[in-house]
Amino acid sequence: MAFIGKTIDYLLHLGAGEKTFRTAKSLRKNPTSAENILWMKLKNRQVAGAKFRRQHPLRFYIADFYCHEHRLVIEIDGDVHFDEHQKEHDVNRSAELERFGLHILRFTNDQILNSIEDVIKSITDLIQNQERL
Repeated sequence: MAFIGKTIDYLLHLGAGEKTFRTAKSLRKNPTSAENILWMKLKNRQVAGAKFRRQHPLRFYIADFYCHEHRLVIEIDGDVHFDEHQKEHDVNRSAELERFGLHILRFTNDQILNSIEDVIKSITDLIQNQERL
């Protein structure tokens, strides 16, 4: 029975370590304005009935938002993500997470701040399309 609990935990966090959990907790305490805005829309199963977690540890990474049921990671990219080195890191990170069967959606701060309804529609559409498969 204990083994099953560990298996479920492993699948939920993909073996994330203690340091990643501590960092995620710290990030939850200091969200950006874009993260706050999106969280207000995602929490309490407001989008397609899906449960989202914020600053969720996955392997060596921390997803801004994660829905385990739909294997969906949502990332919000601020200005730092336009740097060439950071873009390369983001591509590698996405590839690593996709190896585990996760879907990655990326939005910019600008999209969250100025077009939140379009963002929510994109998330809803992806979830509903998954359910049809």
